[in-house]
Amino acid sequence: MKEETKGLYMAIILSAAAVLVINWIWPSNPQKVENEVPAVVEQQNNDAPKVVADSALYTPTGHEILEIKDVLQKDKRIAIKNAKIEGSLRLKGARFDSLNLSKYKKTLEEDSGTIELLQPSGTQSPYYAEFGWLSSEGIRLPDSNTVWQAMGSELTPESPILLEWNNGNGIKFTRKISVDENYMFTIEQTIENKSGKNITVYPYGLISKVYKPDDNSSKVVHEGMLGVVDGSLKEFAPNKLDVNEKKEFTTKGGWAGFGERYWFSAFVLGKDTENKVHFGKTGEDAFQTDFTGAPINIASGAIGSSSVKFYSGAKEIALLDEYTKKHGIEKFDLAVDFGWYYFLTKPFFYILEFLYHFIGNMGWAILLFAALLRLAMFPVANKSYESMSKMKKVQPKIQAIQQTYKNDRMRQQQAMMELYRKEKINPASGCLPMFIQIPVFFSLYKVLNIAIEIRHAPFIGWIKDLSAPDPMTLSAMSGLPIPSWLDLGVWPILMGLTMYLQQKLSPKPANKDQARMMMLLPIVFTFMLGHFASGLVIYWTLSNVLSIIQQKAIMHKVGVK
Repeated sequence: MKEETKGLYMAIILSAAAVLVINWIWPSNPQKVENEVPAVVEQQNNDAPKVVADSALYTPTGHEILEIKDVLQKDKRIAIKNAKIEGSLRLKGARFDSLNLSKYKKTLEEDSGTIELLQPSGTQSPYYAEFGWLSSEGIRLPDSNTVWQAMGSELTPESPILLEWNNGNGIKFTRKISVDENYMFTIEQTIENKSGKNITVYPYGLISKVYKPDDNSSKVVHEGMLGVVDGSLKEFAPNKLDVNEKKEFTTKGGWAGFGERYWFSAFVLGKDTENKVHFGKTGEDAFQTDFTGAPINIASGAIGSSSVKFYSGAKEIALLDEYTKKHGIEKFDLAVDFGWYYFLTKPFFYILEFLYHFIGNMGWAILLFAALLRLAMFPVANKSYESMSKMKKVQPKIQAIQQTYKNDRMRQQQAMMELYRKEKINPASGCLPMFIQIPVFFSLYKVLNIAIEIRHAPFIGWIKDLSAPDPMTLSAMSGLPIPSWLDLGVWPILMGLTMYLQQKLSPKPANKDQARMMMLLPIVFTFMLGHFASGLVIYWTLSNVLSIIQQKAIMHKVGVK
């Protein structure tokens, strides 16, 4: 086998393997029940105390895993409600541990229930946030076991709530919590010091989550701890950290938290003071992001205060951009994993969103987007297809040269180059549209994987979710058990056919082995894209159809049969 053929075989095999690995979905395992302990204060030398996750927090207790509704009945709570969220705040510890996203269903089934983002301890997947104070001076501070006195019964955009607690030693703690019409909470804390001595305290916050990838996890979108600290994005995948390993950063401003494919929670830090931010793995499948703020000195008889924002909700790109402008949150949109082609991915999303609002259907918006892209690339593609058509027209002459100089490779190449010059053909120009398509393809692939606006968006017929693979597969139609990698949908097969037709219009490579391999490419791509988001396959199919029409028109113009 020739070296060039070996290389082509290897390229195809590696490409297929890479896609399979990227889109591999790991099976989920049952989560463990967790103990619940308050945050621990650690003092090192004369530094500020730190929030330290006690290993006991994630040690199995052997207790039965409870349903969320059963856990919620154990403690007094304040209801949380606006147009997009519904849940409750636990008065014990003033903990955010119950939050449902009213706009988003778990599945396409009408009775599947809404997304349960924050969940209390004792359930399958604990996920919560706490805020408070730290000190190394032996002051009695509110912690996870403190039961706050509430003024108000429901937290809404129109009615913030006020929490109070007195430590019995002359220090009164007050916490005002408000929520906007979306997913942003504001926690304003004050300390009234009547203890007769000066005190120093540090504000802190933590987001704690038990996490293991399940069937809804994506291997092409970052899921795990993330944040923008010191002006740059930090991401830590769950499998990249060891137990008790912790990453520490110092930052003014920024944000940090935990993100999944479509949802995330994060605290937003103030720009005026330095904060210590930590990302850590605190136990098996357990993770914590926390911060410790700058010290606040409160004289006897004085009042100290601190404020922090907390976001917990969907990754709605336009909303994140709005928060960036409104609150000056640095790079808040990077909570969405735009990938390497950020400069294309984000504009593509906004174009698709505009077309969607114009048409009313995301599937048709994707098709119109494909047409507009083809129109934008028309001049380049036109020149390329014209060159390819000329190449096809002189195929008989090329074959004659190959036959004449079949035993003299160098003379054969010289004769072919002379023919190209005479006919004014650039044999490499046919590759240009493909090179342009590569970043476009990956950018659109990212958009369809990250944009919550495309999640559960229907098209026509059997396509009910453009972010999911085509459900009308061979096994679904036949009822026969078919291996998953062979179980293709209708749209991937259509895409493969259009790719085959497009290839038939292109000139054959001079090398016979390469020509045979090129004929295999439609099959390879059909299986590679067979389990991609159906929206991407639909886009690729229409793009191929438009290319065929353009190519046929140019061939007719040039005089190629």
